[in-house]
Amino acid sequence: MKIVILAGGGGTRLYPLSRSSYPKQFLQIDGEQSLLAQTITRFLAIVPAADILIVTNEAYQHHVQAELANCKAQAAHILLEPVGRNTAPAIALAVRYCLDKLGSAKNEIIFVSPSDHIVRSQRDFVADIKKTEQMARQDKIVTFGIKPNKPETGYGYVHAGSACGDGFFVESFREKPDQETAEKYLETGGYYWNSGMFAFTVDCMSEEFKKYQPDIYQIMALPFAEMQTNFQQMPNISIDYAVAEKSKKMVIIPFQAYWNDIGSWDAVYDAMEKDEAGNAVKGDCLPLNCTNTLMMSRSRLLAGIGLEDLLVVETDDVIVVARRGESQNMKDLVTELTRQGRKEAAENTTMYRPWGSYTIMGEGKGYKMKKIRVTSGQKLSLQLHYHRSEHWVVIGGTAKVTVDQTETMVHRNESIYIPPSTKHRLENPGKMPLEIIEIQNGDYLEEDDIVRFEDCYGRV
Repeated sequence: MKIVILAGGGGTRLYPLSRSSYPKQFLQIDGEQSLLAQTITRFLAIVPAADILIVTNEAYQHHVQAELANCKAQAAHILLEPVGRNTAPAIALAVRYCLDKLGSAKNEIIFVSPSDHIVRSQRDFVADIKKTEQMARQDKIVTFGIKPNKPETGYGYVHAGSACGDGFFVESFREKPDQETAEKYLETGGYYWNSGMFAFTVDCMSEEFKKYQPDIYQIMALPFAEMQTNFQQMPNISIDYAVAEKSKKMVIIPFQAYWNDIGSWDAVYDAMEKDEAGNAVKGDCLPLNCTNTLMMSRSRLLAGIGLEDLLVVETDDVIVVARRGESQNMKDLVTELTRQGRKEAAENTTMYRPWGSYTIMGEGKGYKMKKIRVTSGQKLSLQLHYHRSEHWVVIGGTAKVTVDQTETMVHRNESIYIPPSTKHRLENPGKMPLEIIEIQNGDYLEEDDIVRFEDCYGRV
C-alpha cells in the first residue's frame, strides 16, 4: 500500500491563523504537532515512511520537509505539482509517480488522504484502513463516510445504498445542503459526511479516469516526466466531480474513529476541550462570565467579559470576532481584505523560509525591525539591498557573516552593520538555532528589494 497525502491547499477558512503563505495543514490546532505531522504519524503505524507520498507545491516544499523531519519520516517522498489543478489531476500525478518512481504494480492499493483533518483513536483508524484495503482489492473505490451528529451545512454528503461487505454501495454524492435539507438528511438516515479519503488500486482508478475523464487519462498515460510537462493541460477539477460522482464502483465504509475536518472556527470549537461554561480557550486568555465561546490568543492577553456564542481569534496583527455559526463566511472577509490590497490577507507577521523564519516586530516610516531565526547549518542567499542598510544584533547562537569579501564570526551580544548596496550573507554554522534582531533603515523596506547572487535553494 502507498499513502498519498494531499498537502498543497492554501485555504483561508481559519483566518487569521491560516493564510495563503502558511495554510492550515501546518498549524498546531490540536496538540503540539501540526495537522500535517499528525497525519503523517497516523500512517507511520501502517506503512514505512518510504511508502508515503506528500503532494504539495513549490511554495510549501520546505514546510513539508520540516514536518517530515519532525516526524522522523525523511524517507517519505515529496511530489511538487507544477501548477494547481485541484485533487483529480493531483491524484493522477501521484498514481503515475507511484508507477514510475516507486515501482508500484497495477494492483497495488493507493490510499489518498487530506493533510489537515483531526482523527482520534489510532486503533480504530488502523482497523478502518484494513477494511478499505480489503474492499479496494475487489476492484472498488472506497471512501470513508462520517456519521453526522448534527445538520451540518458546511460538508458535502454521501447517500449510502445497498449493503456491500463492511459498507454500502454509494447511491449518490450531495453538495453542501441548506439547513432544511441537512435536517432532512439526519431524519431520513443513510447519509454520511464526505471525508475526502479514498482507497483504490492503481488499475481501478486508471480505468475510471479513462472512462470518465479522458483528458486526464491521456496525460496520465504518459511517462512521469512528460506528464509533469503537460500537467497544466489537465482540467481543474476535484476527484469528487471527476470520478466519484460518476463511478459505479464507489463504496462507502462508515468511519469509526473521531473525525473533524477543521474546516471552520466552529469546527475548531467543536474539537477543543471546554470548561464548565462551554468555553474553549487556547493561549493567554481570560474569560469572565463568558459562555460557549472560543478564545484563542497567540501574542498577548485576550480578555473577554460576558461573551456568549462568540469566536475571538487573536494574532499579533489581526483580531477576528465572529458569532458562532458565521465562521463559514470567513472567506468573505479575506476576499474583502484582498480587494482592499491589505497585506494581512495573505501574509503573516511571521514568514517561513527554507533557512528558517523571520517575524516583523515593529515598523514605521524609514525603519523596520525583525527577529530572524536561522536553523542549524542553513544560510541565506548572497544578496544586496539598494534602498536600505541593516544592523544585526545576535541574541542567540553564533552567526557567520559575509560582508563583501570579509567573513566575520558574530557571537551573542555582538553586532555588525551592513551598508546599502553591499553584498552580504548570513549563515548559522553552529548546532543551535541562530537568532538575531535586524534593524532596517531606508526609504524603501519591502521584500522585493533583494538582489540575489548565490542561493542554496534555487531562488536566484
